[in-house]
Amino acid sequence: MVWGAAGGIGSALVQAAKKAGWRVGAVSRAGGATLPPADFAYEGDVADLFAVQRAVYAAAQEMGAIDLWIYSIGDIVSSPVAAMEEDVWQRILDANLSGAYRTIHHSLPLLAENAHIVFIGAYSERLQLPGLAAYAAAKAGLEAFAVALGKEQRHKRVTVVRPGAVDTPLWTKMPMRLPRSAATPDAVAERVLQAYHEGHSGVLDL
Repeated sequence: MVWGAAGGIGSALVQAAKKAGWRVGAVSRAGGATLPPADFAYEGDVADLFAVQRAVYAAAQEMGAIDLWIYSIGDIVSSPVAAMEEDVWQRILDANLSGAYRTIHHSLPLLAENAHIVFIGAYSERLQLPGLAAYAAAKAGLEAFAVALGKEQRHKRVTVVRPGAVDTPLWTKMPMRLPRSAATPDAVAERVLQAYHEGHSGVLDL
């Protein structure tokens, strides 16, 4: 199950999983019209608790036990704290942190006993830069959240994937140029699936 399946990395994850023979449930804010081909498509805005519950309920009717659950939703803004409006701060936290809580909280009953939970994070300590306070704080919080979750869900594996620069539309919001060494979404997706097969847990730096 991939949350954020219409994004650059999320879309690549859906396609890589399908290519590898998985049955895939894909969730995006706009629903099936924006998604790559998946076995099941759901609409769910992670800032909307009811929308998350509705997507999870629909998946429960169709998907069966989920072996690999991935949160690949993110948003970023470049704004100094002095100029940042409350709704912008909340939007960044909803996408990168609060949405992760809402989705996994309601998804846990759907997961197989030894399921692998993956959150797409970031090198938050490298992003503690002027204008990126909200994003860096949210991604650092995501890592702490994942550590605690892993201790609570001891039969499951929890991984935070920390890719460097990735060539996705999200990068156009960054206050810096995309490095020539930036990874492709496909490369990140393949590494996530490899981590599943390797039995990885903890932080995975790419």
